[in-house]
Amino acid sequence: MADTTSDAFSSPFMTEFLIKSGGTAIVDGGLATELERHGADLNDPLWSAKCLLTSPHLIHRVHMDYLEAGADIIITASYQATIQGFESKGLSRDESESLLRKSVEIACSARDNYYDRCNTSTSDESPDGKIFKKRQILIAASVGSYGAYLADGSEYSGIYGDSMTLEALKDFHRKRVKVLAESGADLIAFETIPNKLEAKAYAELLEEENISLPAWFAFNSKDGIHVVSGDSYSECVSIAESCRNTVAVGINCTPPRFIHGLISSIKKVTTKPIVIYPNSGESYDADLKEWVQNTGVSDDDFVSYVNKWCETGASLFGGCCRTTPNTIRGIYRTLSKR
Repeated sequence: MADTTSDAFSSPFMTEFLIKSGGTAIVDGGLATELERHGADLNDPLWSAKCLLTSPHLIHRVHMDYLEAGADIIITASYQATIQGFESKGLSRDESESLLRKSVEIACSARDNYYDRCNTSTSDESPDGKIFKKRQILIAASVGSYGAYLADGSEYSGIYGDSMTLEALKDFHRKRVKVLAESGADLIAFETIPNKLEAKAYAELLEEENISLPAWFAFNSKDGIHVVSGDSYSECVSIAESCRNTVAVGINCTPPRFIHGLISSIKKVTTKPIVIYPNSGESYDADLKEWVQNTGVSDDDFVSYVNKWCETGASLFGGCCRTTPNTIRGIYRTLSKR
């Protein structure tokens, strides 16, 4: 469990973790498509969070798959888990908050089970390629954007309409963030942030509620210059930089071809560690609610970017939508050679 005193509000929290990890660290990969591969039906506005209700054992299994692939940080199944979303399914406020905590409990349980396996393993890698290397592992509590709750693809556009205000966004996220911050996670991962307004809402919310947990801010882009709403990427990073909780800033759910330029852009604004976990490069059709076939890169191509991203200045690497434990294992092996 991470130190959550005021010392953890600044980069040393992540810097010390990276030193222990050998200078770089590995984030896990896509969750929803792995849950589907194991048999989950996610055709629901709750998306991957539906499994908190129906099949938590599958979430545990996917977390284990990523740990055994070499991940140092696993992200909870709370990206699309919101109190409002659960209440729309008829759950009470207490039940909704309990499910948020459950997402962290499952990840912590997977970490404990993994440590047990490491203690009984005779080598760091099994004959079938599973990694059983005892190391510090962090649990990142995922907070998806307001657009993810809408389940209409607007986290990929960042367009919430003129009626959405800063105060309304803070009120939407407030209780959820507080519950997750007190759940036993090591940090909060604000993910797929599509616009400047939501970044500001998160930063102000952490300050207003005096939340004592480190956080990272990960933005998404579809052109390599702006966040998906069209707001300046540099301006969004500056908001994250100004937040005392921020221990890393970066990029997720963005095609790999844009990452190099975005890392360079981030470095001009912050000296904090840079976290990157792109998607596979595939296009998502929000109307059909499916991925467009043959529009992404292979695992080999994805992993081939890692050395370049590392040399450009990133230090935490993983994957987002449509990446798999094989992708993460490839990143592990690539970084192990450095």
